[in-house]
Amino acid sequence: MAINPVIYAEVSVRFAAIEEVEAALPRDYFIRAPLPWEAAFLAGKVFEKYRRRGGTRTSPLPDFFIGAHAAVAGMTLLTRDARRY
Repeated sequence: MAINPVIYAEVSVRFAAIEEVEAALPRDYFIRAPLPWEAAFLAGKVFEKYRRRGGTRTSPLPDFFIGAHAAVAGMTLLTRDARRY
């Protein structure tokens, strides 16, 4: 399973120390994948579409980066909220 820095940051808020996060996301199970520049571009485009449709957030949400990363890398996205993607 692959995670990127955005996912790591979202998970880390539940822990007091980085060692706890590392224990929860062991490197032999979770691949640390860098966020590709193409994914950042796609996240920006999706955010622009979101804003045109009436979205109120003023900056791209983490989910835009996570979804774009999966799309650009051809990965299957694991989420509890599939309708948002």
